[in-house]
Amino acid sequence: MHVLMVMGGGLLLLGVFVLFGWLWSASMAGMVVAAKLFMPVWLLIACTNMWVGVTQAGYSVRDEALILLIVLMVPVLLAAFVTRILSQA
Repeated sequence: MHVLMVMGGGLLLLGVFVLFGWLWSASMAGMVVAAKLFMPVWLLIACTNMWVGVTQAGYSVRDEALILLIVLMVPVLLAAFVTRILSQA
């Protein structure tokens, strides 16, 4: 359940980034830049989630690595898809 909540938070954060990209530049290019900026930010958040899982929850790095991959890739792949779609528009 925690994995789904973290991924949902990532998708929500992507939406916030894209929305602010539109608000700051009022163009598709601003939304693309915002989606691209989301990716490294989400990497840091996902790695922090992994660190908390290892140090506080007692999971092994091996267990958390798979969770990191899942939590990281779903929002990042959606961000890449949004970037590609908005770049073509």
